[in-house]
Amino acid sequence: MSYKKLFTEFPPATTQQWEEKIKKDLKGADYNKKLISKTIEEIKIRPYYREENIKNIEFTENIPGKYPYVRGIKTKNNDFDIKQDIFVESFGKAGKKALDITEKGVDSVGFFLCHKEKITQNDINTLLTDINPEKTTINFISGKLSEKILNLFINFAENKSLDKNKVKATFDFDPFGYKTITGDFYTARNKEKVFADLKNMVKTVENYPLIKIIGINGIWFANAGASATQELAFSLSSANEMLSEAEKKEINIKKLIPEIHFNFGIGSNYFIEIAKLRAARLLWAKICEAWTSDKETGKMYINSITSDRNKTIYDPYVNQLRNTTEAMSAILGGTNALTVKPFDIIYKKTDDFSERIARNTGIILKEEAYFNKPVDIASGSYFIENLTNDIIEKSWEIFLKIEELGGYNQALKQNYIQNQIKKTAEKRKLNTATRKEILLGTNQYPNPNEEIKDSIDFNVYSWSLPENKNPETEPIKFFRSAKELEELRLATEKSNKKPVVFLLTHGNLAMRKARAAFASNFFACAGYKIIDNLGFKTPENGINAALKANADIVVICSSDDEYPSIVPEIYSKLKDRAITVVAGYPKEHIEKLKSQGIEHFIHIKSNIYETLKNFNKILKI
Repeated sequence: MSYKKLFTEFPPATTQQWEEKIKKDLKGADYNKKLISKTIEEIKIRPYYREENIKNIEFTENIPGKYPYVRGIKTKNNDFDIKQDIFVESFGKAGKKALDITEKGVDSVGFFLCHKEKITQNDINTLLTDINPEKTTINFISGKLSEKILNLFINFAENKSLDKNKVKATFDFDPFGYKTITGDFYTARNKEKVFADLKNMVKTVENYPLIKIIGINGIWFANAGASATQELAFSLSSANEMLSEAEKKEINIKKLIPEIHFNFGIGSNYFIEIAKLRAARLLWAKICEAWTSDKETGKMYINSITSDRNKTIYDPYVNQLRNTTEAMSAILGGTNALTVKPFDIIYKKTDDFSERIARNTGIILKEEAYFNKPVDIASGSYFIENLTNDIIEKSWEIFLKIEELGGYNQALKQNYIQNQIKKTAEKRKLNTATRKEILLGTNQYPNPNEEIKDSIDFNVYSWSLPENKNPETEPIKFFRSAKELEELRLATEKSNKKPVVFLLTHGNLAMRKARAAFASNFFACAGYKIIDNLGFKTPENGINAALKANADIVVICSSDDEYPSIVPEIYSKLKDRAITVVAGYPKEHIEKLKSQGIEHFIHIKSNIYETLKNFNKILKI
């Protein structure tokens, strides 16, 4: 059979035919409610996409390496650096660790130094003794110390007679980002001093083309709960204001732009994150062209960092699964460097095991899955191209709003940025509490036997943001979706009183099993002990068994039709001895049951955090 004949045997279906078939299958159900979903970015996701959906998207005809770089700045492959960060306590030990990890596959080493009060030339020399900045990118997470460390680093490079055209390094000079998380610039409210320092730094690196001195930390927005479009818009606005302030200091903008890099947070919304990086490059290219009238200037350099926002303390190995999908998104989105954080970094000091797994995530994707080979493999996907376009439009809308307010600094002063992030963080909290967003092991399918009270330390590193009692602007606050539920469960552990939840299963086999499974997962999220049962022939048998088990909570698991006859009997015999809970929400009988004194119902629309918090209060935990 020829290919030509094959295609004639399977004629194409039109969009109208698809829609007619879908409406028929829905049998009158609302199309938008059933099949159109909405992301936290307010992007509507269709049930399917076709070629016609990308016809009006201009950038789909672009090729890799060409303006506006939506398909990346790489042309021959999709190679990227494996980056690992080291928290520097001892300069000598950190230097030896850097050598060790570069021998194990790391291309880019980050040194956390912003907590150090004093740094000398000898410290930098010791730190970099065994590292060659011509072969390994050195990244200094240096904050307000950036200018000083830059000078020390340049001295090191010149003393070693390194090739200025090959030395690779980044610094995270980010005064607007620092103000975002602390409320003030590096030098209190002296913006003039900050940008005078920047002018000095630009002059220092004028003969070092591969050193990037400005690091825009979009990761901070992501870890405060911002949406992908907010993170992108705020990052671009911050970078744009950097250029504006630099111009006032008569800094050459065309030379400054290549010295800017972006640190984006990567969350677990797989396709959104791929599209975000593609959208970021296009928007940055457009902004840079507006500044320089040169389409070659705005080639965005991106370091992608796995997010903290969705990571959990309970069932922590799930964090590694999250890290893996996030790493995949970043690579497929065309990142230049990839930083996979250790799965346990949010609650303890990382060790060789967790750091090795994090490092090897990128290495396996690069060297075994060959993610470093195809350039912009997502190109041509009707879905991802539409997502990219949607993110571009929504991010640009937020960017323009900030410009209307007078720019990034003015938007901070007017609390616009802070309030937008707060609103999104609250949505995320609600989504977690109502289990619209699943955090495996925390708000769904928890391990009931897991205890962590003796193995966590939230102050794992010996530094924090400086206390600022009178900030000029309100700082944003970092946020983890799991934190509230984790605190509830930790409270249970620390109380040394593990409430007993007895599942009184009776009646319809399918319904009682389903509701028992639901109730078991529900209460295990607070660390309660669950006693499940195969089913009782009579409510009386279940009541006796519950009392024998010294149950604190008895959950009645049956069908809606059976509840009117069994719930009152069970409640009347248990109300002074245990908390009676009904699994489900029997609409037809709810008012009658409530009138008989039944207060507690758990169901799929329950706010799990508020409900469990209330039970903890009743149980005096």
